[in-house]
Amino acid sequence: MQPATSRLLNLLLLSLLSGLGPSKTQVSPKEGWQVYSSAQDPDGRCICTVVAPEQNLCSRDAKSRQLRQLLEKVQNMSQSIEVLNLRTQRDFQYVLKMETQMKGLKAKFRQIEDDRKTLMTKHFQDLKEKMDELLPLIPVLEQYKTDARLITQFKEEIRNLSAVLTGIQEELGAYDYEELHLRVLSLETRLRDCMKKLTCGKLMKITGPITVKTSGTRFGAWMTDPLASERNNRVWYMDSYTNNKIVREYKSMADFVSGVESRTYNLPFKWAGTNHVVYNGSLYFNKYQSNIVIKYSFDLGRVLAQRSLEYAGFQNVYPYTWGGFSDIDLMADEIGLWAVYATNQNAGNIVISQLNPDTLEVVKSWNTGYPKRSAGESFMICGTLYVTNSHLTGAKVYYSYSTKTSSYEYTDIPFHNQYFHISMLDYNARDRALYAWNNGHQVLFNVTLFHIIKTEDDT
Repeated sequence: MQPATSRLLNLLLLSLLSGLGPSKTQVSPKEGWQVYSSAQDPDGRCICTVVAPEQNLCSRDAKSRQLRQLLEKVQNMSQSIEVLNLRTQRDFQYVLKMETQMKGLKAKFRQIEDDRKTLMTKHFQDLKEKMDELLPLIPVLEQYKTDARLITQFKEEIRNLSAVLTGIQEELGAYDYEELHLRVLSLETRLRDCMKKLTCGKLMKITGPITVKTSGTRFGAWMTDPLASERNNRVWYMDSYTNNKIVREYKSMADFVSGVESRTYNLPFKWAGTNHVVYNGSLYFNKYQSNIVIKYSFDLGRVLAQRSLEYAGFQNVYPYTWGGFSDIDLMADEIGLWAVYATNQNAGNIVISQLNPDTLEVVKSWNTGYPKRSAGESFMICGTLYVTNSHLTGAKVYYSYSTKTSSYEYTDIPFHNQYFHISMLDYNARDRALYAWNNGHQVLFNVTLFHIIKTEDDT
């Protein structure tokens, strides 16, 4: 029996006994009920000692019968109270459960409110930073408006000249050819002056790729000469990253696609990696099992220069993420010839060195803080090194370092790694494109550069 029920029953018995007659401390058991003691335990329950009269006497006593009836009522009440107590306990447990759930919901609502405030603050800060980045572009955009109007004028003059030429075809001698020729030369000069205002650009976007050909092994390199004339469109092809000395030449991109070779070159040394470059008629490559850079002339068919890159790691000490002896990466851009590698002195981080294309001497070097072994590939555009974070699917241009300002920034320029594995990625300034070897596919990526237009006040 529950403590509350026992306490209530004891109190009822005490009250009933008090009502049956005057209170006596000593009464014979034969005469009636007797309360010997009454007290409370530590839990506050009432404890009584009651002696009932002998049975044979109680059965004949009227008071005994009355007491028995009252006792039966008390027992009924006790059962009712017990049932009520069970219901109360059940309802109490339910209330406790609901209280716990309400506290949990309250905590969740409080967390949601805190998160909402934090997200709003973060979004506001991001928007403010983006606005701060865009503010310097306003003068540039204004200059673009001016240049756009100038280009529109050029287009109008070209249309006028076209109309004049059409008229000349219809009626010879109607116009002064000398005057027309001067107008064409003047327009050409003005257009060239306009183009000269375009300084080196900042990489903004990479699109593509365009699959030119599928050939060779999983690793290799292919390239054109960024300093070649417009009529010279030769393509060079170097399959594999080691144990090879054969360079295949094609007269044009069309011959390359169709597989019509014009010439092959047997180099005096094996190359290491896939990071070679053709620059002004010569091939620059890393000699196998060394940090030596070789300059090989295609026209003369011999080595013109070779020089060791001091402290540069080689033989997979500091390669790109895909390995393949890609420790030393040779590349070219609008500014000149470059070597990208890593040294122990720079804790395995990327070193950028500008090379003299004739002697291969280091003109100047820049130490970056980006680990060479964490880079997927890299390429130079206008003196800025752009580094990808992987050679696999999901790769993007993640880091850039400007040799002009000796500063870096983290970028987020994705590109489509269509064939899942890139082992060569180089920029060609003449074509404004990235040449890539993508898992046995030779592909091209187009690049979008943000140009700053020089004004007359710029020096």
